[in-house]
Amino acid sequence: MPNPDEIRDAQRATWAGLSAGWEKWDQVIMDQLGPVGAALIECLDLNEEQQHLDIASGTGEPGLSIARLLPTGRVVLTDLVAEMLDIAARRASAQGIATIETTVCSADDLPFDDATFDSVSVRFGYMFFPDMAGATAEFVRVLKPGGRLCSSVWVKPEENPWTAIAMQAIATEAVIAPPDNDGPNMFRCAAPGCVSALYRGAGLRDIAEWDVHVELVTESPEQYWDMISEHVSLAVAALQRVDEPARERIRADAIAKVGAFKKDGKVRVPGVARCIVGTTQDAIVEVSTRVL
Repeated sequence: MPNPDEIRDAQRATWAGLSAGWEKWDQVIMDQLGPVGAALIECLDLNEEQQHLDIASGTGEPGLSIARLLPTGRVVLTDLVAEMLDIAARRASAQGIATIETTVCSADDLPFDDATFDSVSVRFGYMFFPDMAGATAEFVRVLKPGGRLCSSVWVKPEENPWTAIAMQAIATEAVIAPPDNDGPNMFRCAAPGCVSALYRGAGLRDIAEWDVHVELVTESPEQYWDMISEHVSLAVAALQRVDEPARERIRADAIAKVGAFKKDGKVRVPGVARCIVGTTQDAIVEVSTRVL
């Protein structure tokens, strides 16, 4: 079994290779994940001067949306992959957002002082951390007393046909190893209470979780396949192991199946994410007494 450093090295290489696909399909992806970003923002209790940390920022969301709400605040975007943060920086520049910083780092080894941030967001990063408990402890360490941590993960594959359709088609031609329940994978945190338990273990309070529905919208079944096959890590890796005739058969199968989701001239494939929020303990005020 690879150690955490080996896992991170592999993740850097994989996501660096996927960065072009993420940038190409950025608008489609952002539209799909928009409801989750909005849910995270709503629970963060933002104010204009807030100091915010976004973990596993990828191409920038929800960090860029948060920055637009903090005109006199500070937003730090972090990711393991420099190529992803380069895209986020370009997006920020194009949108005229000047209050962000980007830092390449691992989630379980943050280069920030204790009690630096008022809030932390982690959109779809938890499932891929080699050490989820260690990462959670880091998030709590850099949060100020009373600060909020809000994250999101995917629920089980059956409730996310937007990815299941493609993977089922790929499985007709390629052997796909079952995911390691204890290792990084897209649905590692699907079970209710999984991330909440990590929060409790790190000492967070007022923990709540709820589901958020999303919808992947594409112009056609063909566009659905192009988009999935160019930015979903599992699909990209599996397709690299089959020859061209097999890829064409997979493509045809996925396109045929996703056609069942055509509505109003577009393909609309549903999905479900889970959001989790928790708060750090308030500062303990020590009261000394003196006998006169």
